[in-house]
Amino acid sequence: MKPHRQHSPRVPFWLRWLVPVLLVVTWLAIAGIGGPTFGRLEEVSSNDQASFLPAGAEATAAQDWQAKFRDSNEIPAVIVLESDAAFTPAQLGEAAALKTELEAVPSVSTVIGPIPSEDGNAVQFVVPIDSSGEVKETVTELRTVVQESAPEGMQTFVTGPAGLTADLVSAFAGIDGILLLVALSAVFVILLIVYRSLLLPIAVLFTSVFALCAAILLVFGMAKLGWIQLNGQSQGILSILVIGAATDYALLYVARFREALTHTTNRTGAAITAWKNSWEPIVASGATVIIALLCLLFSDLNSNKALGPVAAAGILCSLLAALTLLPAMMALLGRTAFWPFRPKLLPETEREPELVTGLEGQKGLWRATGSLVSRRPRTVWIASVLLLLVASAGVLQLKANGVPQTDVILTASNAVDGQDALARHFDAGSGSPAVIVTDEAKAQEVLAQVKATDGVGDAYLLAEGGMPIVPGAPAAPGAPPAPTAPAVRDGKVLINATLNFAADSNEAEQVVVVLREDLKKIDDGALVGGVTATALDTNTTAQRDLVTIIPVVLAVILVILMLLLRSVLAPVLLVASVVLSYAAALGVSAYVFNNVFGFPGADATVPLFGFVFLVALGVDYNIFLMSRVREESLKHGTRPGILRGLGVTGGVITSAGVVLAATFAALGVIPIMFLVQLAFIVAFGVLLDTVLVRSLLVPALAYDIGPRIWWPSKLGRPEADAARSLPATEPDAEEVGVR
Repeated sequence: MKPHRQHSPRVPFWLRWLVPVLLVVTWLAIAGIGGPTFGRLEEVSSNDQASFLPAGAEATAAQDWQAKFRDSNEIPAVIVLESDAAFTPAQLGEAAALKTELEAVPSVSTVIGPIPSEDGNAVQFVVPIDSSGEVKETVTELRTVVQESAPEGMQTFVTGPAGLTADLVSAFAGIDGILLLVALSAVFVILLIVYRSLLLPIAVLFTSVFALCAAILLVFGMAKLGWIQLNGQSQGILSILVIGAATDYALLYVARFREALTHTTNRTGAAITAWKNSWEPIVASGATVIIALLCLLFSDLNSNKALGPVAAAGILCSLLAALTLLPAMMALLGRTAFWPFRPKLLPETEREPELVTGLEGQKGLWRATGSLVSRRPRTVWIASVLLLLVASAGVLQLKANGVPQTDVILTASNAVDGQDALARHFDAGSGSPAVIVTDEAKAQEVLAQVKATDGVGDAYLLAEGGMPIVPGAPAAPGAPPAPTAPAVRDGKVLINATLNFAADSNEAEQVVVVLREDLKKIDDGALVGGVTATALDTNTTAQRDLVTIIPVVLAVILVILMLLLRSVLAPVLLVASVVLSYAAALGVSAYVFNNVFGFPGADATVPLFGFVFLVALGVDYNIFLMSRVREESLKHGTRPGILRGLGVTGGVITSAGVVLAATFAALGVIPIMFLVQLAFIVAFGVLLDTVLVRSLLVPALAYDIGPRIWWPSKLGRPEADAARSLPATEPDAEEVGVR
């Protein structure tokens, strides 16, 4: 006699077909609009230094004053012609003729130069470029003109702030294509290995890509309206974050969907059941990351403030795609999504196994892990903590005090080589002077103090048009007389000070510190700005942000975990584990940066960004694990629930961690030191969190504490827990271990 086939309740047509199809079509429309917008992000993106300035810093105030003295918003390029021997009179004549060709380049105003070096082996031109135009294109044209027209045998460089900005933009160029291709390829390969299915990885990738299209559309609109400031840095992180987060949320949903398919033949019912079981941890995870990212709005750095809402918008779109588009596709595909390894319907007796130890029904790696946790919980968590503490000691070697701008670009750069040539033959700060704003009445006294400061090569007041006032300097034959009166705006004048050190060096920053201290004694309203001062203020502000924002992020995460887990003790321990994991990742990263990659240091914002991403994303895995542990604990008791939760989420969390690590590692293809360092910190930290913290430390600690982990909720009362976990027969001591 054939066994009676179990039938599931019939689902209405509108829910079975109409709603899923409408959701898929809606997301197709969003992708159709958002996809092409990807190529338009350059319209609303800026990579100049202003997009990274600290909002309330002295350098920013000085820049605002500078703008009052200029008719246009200009950024200087410095052209250097270098020879192995002293320039001949004929070569100097050719260099002088080059000035006319340079001034013919669009977006270029009056060129200053040629200025010969003291050793006679080089000349330089200072070329102001209108920064409202395409700086990269202008610099590219300048390089072409210089290479074609310079005297034969010369080395030619276009450097200075404009040259460095152009090369930085070129380095970010891979964000639009290469980065996305590498990230998606890595995710696809991992999903193929995890699911051993072709259709399901494609569905998950569609979820991630459509989420990214929606995020791009949202970010483009916010930037167009002037609500946010977009730059290449935040654009690259947006792509990686959306792909990683959407895939993680999708993995959690798919795991629940597969589980639901073992209980029913109805694909729509399975999709709805999976949604009901996964929406709470997914929303909690997404909300945690969104709020943590929005805490960056407390930063005084424009770059941090820009990243907060940009990345938060990306997570929001990932959340929506994982809870609408993916369930719709699964409802339409059903078991076909898992072909050729479709999940089979289990007999009713096997769907909810009676738990004694929590290991029932498990096998392989996660049964072995659960067995280890149950036998030696205290040993496991203490050993894990000690290992993390040892790794954390490396934090003391982290040199996150900022790096010279010439070290930021990791590939060959004409601008970086030009800075070296400039330092060989001129005052190293040529083309990027310190800018002093002072009262007109105290201008001469301030100028004298600036000239007397160690590390200042030359200083002069500025006249109208940005021309220097150099007393006693003879005018060239036929040239108009040199200006003698400074430009004055609202009682203020400008002084340019050329430093003896490269503008992006630590030595130059120390000169700025001394100037600020000494000039305040003469004019307490004096401001010192310029490229060097901006770098100094950026580093100082970034270090202050680290102390300000970290406590806010931790407090937010703690509150969300308390609401989700209905507990106080568990969230405190979970947050502590994530912080310890972050410190360990930073410690190992410091060793790798110093001894493997040979980096001269790290950007001052690296620790903060690493913290926000690692802690917020690490809590995702805490939420995935502990929400399931709580669900199982309500049915079977705390200790069996911990082992059951570990077993059923272990594969999902590990897969999610590997995917997220791979997507962040993809940032390493962009040759920018900040992104390479952030890629390593987050990728390594996520793997550490997944393999050690979430698989061993947290389960072992929770198992050792027992039901008190849920204090002060009713779930944490030992007598209530004992009633739920009371076995029908005494469990095998070897299976359970000593509690």
